[in-house]
Amino acid sequence: MTPIQIQTVSEAADDIRRLIAQGDLPGASAALTPLTVPEVVELIDRLGIEDAAIVYRLLAKSRALDVFEALSPGTRGELVQALRNVEITALFAEMDPDDRVWLLDELPASVAPQLLRGLTRQERDLTSSMLGYPQDSIGRRMSPEFITTHPDLSVAQTLTRIRGALDSAETVYTIPVTVHRRIVGVVSLRELMAASEDDVIADLMSEAHVAEVTEDAETAARRTTDFGLLALPIVDSEQRLVGMLTVDDAARILKQEESEDAARQGGVEPLRRSYLSTPIRRLVRSRVVWLLVLAVGASLTVQVLDAFQATLAQLTVLALFVPLLIGTGGNTGNQAATTVTRSLALGEVTPRDVLRVLSREIRVGFCLGLLLGSLGLLFAGLVYEWQIGLVIALTLVAVCTVAASVGGMMPLIARAIHVDPAVFSNPFISTFTDATGLVIYFLIAKAVLGI
Repeated sequence: MTPIQIQTVSEAADDIRRLIAQGDLPGASAALTPLTVPEVVELIDRLGIEDAAIVYRLLAKSRALDVFEALSPGTRGELVQALRNVEITALFAEMDPDDRVWLLDELPASVAPQLLRGLTRQERDLTSSMLGYPQDSIGRRMSPEFITTHPDLSVAQTLTRIRGALDSAETVYTIPVTVHRRIVGVVSLRELMAASEDDVIADLMSEAHVAEVTEDAETAARRTTDFGLLALPIVDSEQRLVGMLTVDDAARILKQEESEDAARQGGVEPLRRSYLSTPIRRLVRSRVVWLLVLAVGASLTVQVLDAFQATLAQLTVLALFVPLLIGTGGNTGNQAATTVTRSLALGEVTPRDVLRVLSREIRVGFCLGLLLGSLGLLFAGLVYEWQIGLVIALTLVAVCTVAASVGGMMPLIARAIHVDPAVFSNPFISTFTDATGLVIYFLIAKAVLGI
């Protein structure tokens, strides 16, 4: 059969979906042949899970593992449940321990024992030890397979060690230097290749940046990329080496965390698969809970409007500025929350800096309110009357100051109580500032206008 000529992955997905529906599996297999591994990954992300499982079965064995390891954790989990047990047991045994743990975190608890039984005793012990670390810790994302050297060994002896462990080690570009399992430094493969074979490792090694095994995975991954490391040694509480975090795994952790933060800041739960291949029911489920929570929060705004109904009845022009004021407050709070959340992620601030952040955001909010309030005073004063302009100006100063302060504080409070800062970001801040902004607005209006 003549292979189908494909120009884009989108066209490939449409053609393969059609061929599967027609029962033409040889044609679908031929369409897969010219695609690279990244293209097959994108293709699987575009298909429903049933079609994705069929496509995966059509892959040559030599490509199947490469494709599986390149898939997102969520897609892997769904694919495992769609494939036959025999296929997955064999695939699971071929994976690295850190990839196994990442996959198991996406699967129902009842599936794990079955998969672990298919491993050799050594591989099962490696994987089980990683599962014993806390959820979201770097211990569940590191590789327990690594090569070490000793300060007293020569370059030649170290290179011999590396050659003997090429098939099992996750990385050979950064070699930890240990004494009785405790890390005392690191040496790079580049330095080893440039040195004389008789040179001693103690003369070549440099200080090691490390992370404790119970440390948050995102924090350790951020440290890896910030320092430009190819691998970060992971140690236990006694500084004994237990694993290595490679730069590609660090990038994958950060990508997942940033996707989750972006989703939660928008008021939805993160999707585990590509948008186009996510079922409608799952899209609904990812949004409806947040909408219900925010709807309950928005009822505060309704209560405030009801409480000040008499004030609005006396001067209906006040109602015209409600959307402007609560919108400005929400935007100001969201800006502050986004800035502080990013600074938290980069390690620029910690919960201990709460007073410094509060002080800065009060000043920033006040300055923003002063600028916007001046414009509000001019506009409302010329169009309506100067007393109305004064109410708008004072309200903008107060609302911006409060919103910036709350927006800056929320992420720090969330981190202090071990909650994802993104959860307390934009949606909740907007709801809070809507209600408080209205209270501030009507209290200022009553004081200035005497109503």
